Amino acid sequence: MKKVLIYGVGVILVVIAIMFIFGGKKGNGQDLKLVAVEKGDIAEKALAVGTIEPDKEIRVKSTISGIIDEVFFKIGDLAEKDQPLFKISPNPTPLEYVETRRNMEIAEVTMKQLLKEKERNLSLYKDRLISLSDMDAIEARYNEINLRYKIAKERFQLLEKGRIMVSDKNINSVIYSPIKGVILSQTVYEGDPVVPLTNFQPGTELCAMADLGKILFKGTVDEIDVGKLEPGMLVEIQVGALPNVKVEGKLMRISPKAKKDGNATLFDIEVAVLESSGKTLRAGYSATAYIKTQERKDVLLLPERVVIFDKGKQFVEVKEGENISRVEVKTGLSDSVNIEIAEGLKQGQQVVERPPREIK
Repeated sequence: MKKVLIYGVGVILVVIAIMFIFGGKKGNGQDLKLVAVEKGDIAEKALAVGTIEPDKEIRVKSTISGIIDEVFFKIGDLAEKDQPLFKISPNPTPLEYVETRRNMEIAEVTMKQLLKEKERNLSLYKDRLISLSDMDAIEARYNEINLRYKIAKERFQLLEKGRIMVSDKNINSVIYSPIKGVILSQTVYEGDPVVPLTNFQPGTELCAMADLGKILFKGTVDEIDVGKLEPGMLVEIQVGALPNVKVEGKLMRISPKAKKDGNATLFDIEVAVLESSGKTLRAGYSATAYIKTQERKDVLLLPERVVIFDKGKQFVEVKEGENISRVEVKTGLSDSVNIEIAEGLKQGQQVVERPPREIK
């Protein structure tokens, strides 16, 4: 009996010791951090995700068919307006070549026949054997056939050699730059075939170019924020490839129609880039735009993580001596890091910030 009693007392002492040890550790782990209410500025921002794009991107195409003979640029080059980009060598099919040549020969034969007829009629007209109207008719027919012969001849020369001279103007198969801009991409190379741009087919895209002096941010914003936006708002753009560069912009356009992306309803926006801190912005950079929708200056602020949201109300925990009590507050703007305290606290007041809960 005595041994049982001693054993029981020993167990109780061990349990008390364990509770004391772990209770002490728990108390030490609950050291609370205090955060002071401070004054500062806060802004509510709408978020848009998108890319950096040129204002106008030109896709260069050809109006003549053939094979790429020469390329006069490299991707990334700055091309001046009317600078040569490609030289296209004609590559007619055998049937196309034969038909064009035969049409030229037929027009030439017809023209020579009418020339002889014109000379005979001129002789008859001088002898007053035909009227002036008859002479004018044969003259008009000859001029028409002569013009058709020139057209057929020029078409054959262009098909065969790729260049002709018409009215002191050099017409050739060289593709020139339509604008001053940077070459963004190239889709054909030496030896590639080219399909011409016509009313019935889109034609082969040769390259793409743009004036990178006019840059836009093009992205999408959620329907929750779009009602707060207006053209002219200042925008801060964060470029993924340039994390330390400050890029400023101005909101230019908001799409009047939404589009669906999964379960999200989004609106397209365009932002003109105003300042990029001297850094080159390349087309296609991914970026995030922050648009100020509201701003408050010199207001009371707290980290949003210390505010407790409970049943539609907001609370903070205030420590007074050894006691911690809840105080109801009214909040205002939030930037997802800090939140405005409109009522319930004073500047300098200490608020409890509890450690995050451990995930088990």
